[in-house]
Amino acid sequence: MDIQEIKQRFSIIGNAPGLNRAIEVALQVAPTDLSVLISGESGVGKESFPQIIHYYSPRKHGKYIAINCGAIPEGTIDSELFGHEKGSFTGALNDRKGYFEVTDSGTLFLDEIGELPISTQVRLLRVLETGEFIRVGSSQVQKTNVRVIAATNFDLTHAIKEGKFREDLYYRLNTVPIKVLPLRERGNDVLLLFRKFATDFAERYKMPSIRLTEEAQKIFLGYRWPGNVRQLKNITEQISIIETDRDISAEKLIHYIPNEDTGFLPALYHKESDARALENERTMMLNALIGLKKELDELKEKFNQLVKVAPSTVRGEETDDGFMQLYKEEKNSLNQDDAIFPGYLKPNARAHIQDTEEFVEESLSIEEKEMELILKALERHNGKRKLAAEELGISERTLYRKIKENNIRQK
Repeated sequence: MDIQEIKQRFSIIGNAPGLNRAIEVALQVAPTDLSVLISGESGVGKESFPQIIHYYSPRKHGKYIAINCGAIPEGTIDSELFGHEKGSFTGALNDRKGYFEVTDSGTLFLDEIGELPISTQVRLLRVLETGEFIRVGSSQVQKTNVRVIAATNFDLTHAIKEGKFREDLYYRLNTVPIKVLPLRERGNDVLLLFRKFATDFAERYKMPSIRLTEEAQKIFLGYRWPGNVRQLKNITEQISIIETDRDISAEKLIHYIPNEDTGFLPALYHKESDARALENERTMMLNALIGLKKELDELKEKFNQLVKVAPSTVRGEETDDGFMQLYKEEKNSLNQDDAIFPGYLKPNARAHIQDTEEFVEESLSIEEKEMELILKALERHNGKRKLAAEELGISERTLYRKIKENNIRQK
């Protein structure tokens, strides 16, 4: 079977080797009755693979039902999957067939399998091993011939260690694993998907298709895409509707790509320069921290100088020896926390301390120091961001983002 024909039939876009390999495995396992576990991040398109397996299997004339286990309340999941008898619980007004009964001789796709309660996992394991199940509220064992294909968007082995997923069920489902790559690992597939979505939305909304400039394409290729294909489609639709100019520049595109807390931001860099850009930013932050430490040391020195002045001013005429005698007398009355501070800093002694020079603490905020450096660099280079970015050791893209985030207005 030609992979390209399968892609067209099931609307799969892309030529990444990992994607093609996943399709090949789905085709190889389709004629069998083996259980399949499809893994991949949310939004990568896992739902296409059980359809491929069902269509090219001997069960293709039977029913195919897809269930999202995470969308069904825990109290009703057993009833949904295995059915129930009339009166078995409040609201059970009639007998009801479950999905395992309805899908007999067909294929049942259980998406987000990791969301199943432990009690339901036990029932599912029995169906997979013996083909038997019991309706909720019944004692009669029923038979079913259903092929189960499961999918998950997180590591089930980690859930096993936490006691949230049964190990025996995991190995029973994972007879044949299929890994669906995240969008960020599929290279130029990002641009192919964008063109497909842009064309679809142009036809839907009766308007010309949007296009990305070369710099905008670099942003697409460098972005992490945490929401994968689903996020790409959503962003493409937003741009198609909002922008009047159909040529989308990098400056316009950046308004539609969120600034992820994970730190994976879009960049106008080729892969070989990513490590260097990251190292430059780390160096800049390290230098800022070193500067902060130096200022903190200076603050400590000033504080120590103030402390040395205090003994001669306590109670006006007290000498250093007199003060030490006072300190020893009061020391016994201090608790463990108070012992950190000399006696002359207690409230009853502080009133006798003469006025000293007022000390204003300087801000130690890394963000403020960073903004000061950026402003100085921009001022030195007459507002030219490229030269300023080179001196700061960061990318022009990163500098542009920080200017936008902090509403810095160039003179």
